[in-house]
Amino acid sequence: MTDAYPVRRNALLLAAGLVCLSGMFQLAVAVATVTLVLVTGIEGILGLGPAIFLTASALAAGPAGRAMDRFGRMPVIRVGFAAGIAGGAVTAAGCALDSAALVIAGFALAGGASGIVLLSRAAAAEMFPPERRGRGMALVLFGAVFGALLGPLVFGPLFAGKELETDALVVPWLVAGGVMIVGLVFAFAVRPDPKTIAGSGEAERAAAPLGRIVRRPGVPTALLAAVTSFAVMVGVMNLTGYVAIGHGHEQSDVFHVISAHIVGMYGLVLVVGDVVDRVGRHRAIVVGLLLMSASTLGLVWLQSIAGMSVALFGLGLGWNLSYVAATTELVSLTAASERGRLVGFSDLLSGLAGAGLALVGGVTFAETGANGLALGGAVLAAVPALWIFARRAAPTPTAEPAA
Repeated sequence: MTDAYPVRRNALLLAAGLVCLSGMFQLAVAVATVTLVLVTGIEGILGLGPAIFLTASALAAGPAGRAMDRFGRMPVIRVGFAAGIAGGAVTAAGCALDSAALVIAGFALAGGASGIVLLSRAAAAEMFPPERRGRGMALVLFGAVFGALLGPLVFGPLFAGKELETDALVVPWLVAGGVMIVGLVFAFAVRPDPKTIAGSGEAERAAAPLGRIVRRPGVPTALLAAVTSFAVMVGVMNLTGYVAIGHGHEQSDVFHVISAHIVGMYGLVLVVGDVVDRVGRHRAIVVGLLLMSASTLGLVWLQSIAGMSVALFGLGLGWNLSYVAATTELVSLTAASERGRLVGFSDLLSGLAGAGLALVGGVTFAETGANGLALGGAVLAAVPALWIFARRAAPTPTAEPAA
């Protein structure tokens, strides 16, 4: 299927794009909680910034997935990078002018960019044969490891020695927009479109309605795993910056925790991709969710920067296992003409659930502190893991043709 196409070159370019997205994403994770609080002066809305980012990401993913099935993967991904460029500029303007409306608009654009560009992982997986799709997705996600370096090396120094005020946020957000310009250049270099490569090795089928796709054997379980792992991960991660500051740490120190988390998410992804292909997606999902639960619970006791970094690394690694396995399953259960809409639907549900958890987590943190947040996240990851474990793992069926 892939011998006649530059699959590895395309995968590396998609990975380079995720390096850029990871840089912007790190900044959003580290300062989204405090940006709106600083602009508005209302501490009770500390979860609103991440919720806006995640909701926009979710709402963009669904339409983007359907557009990918119609127009191809790369035209849509390029639009995502353009939205990220605008998001960085608008957020910077909002910080400079103390305008909550501009900051909210910037968060929405940046979040939408994240939801669209993250669909690159499905575009990567479909270029590879079914038995190597975990590995193919891992190659692209590995790019985000290098994006983790942008936090302490680029954004950290921009905050060092400065009071955390809105003026100090202007340049970092402009830099984030500039990083997304580089990502757009990489996106234009991907040729041919991954959908073309995938379609060359599959019998052409008319796309089934989404309602039928989500009822296929294996799809509901994979959706539950994808939504749970993503929602718990981002719900906890996006509040980490505020939790760290609550423990008395400096804003510049937060980037070390976030970098450890991103390394956990992507640093071992090449190994994880092979593990998922070898041990099976069902087992990888269960182990990943349980690791997420244990790591989140660890935040009850681990309050230093080093301790929080360990906990967030484990949270990222658990997400890596469960989310790669779940997404690979969704890709394998669909035809090329259906893949974008199902993965986009999964991201829609995941993003909305993550936004809800960020809001609820913000209230929980305000009322009960970090312990309540950690306990709640641990339970939310463990319960679906035990339910999935109790279900008998069935052989992965092939994508059914539409009637």
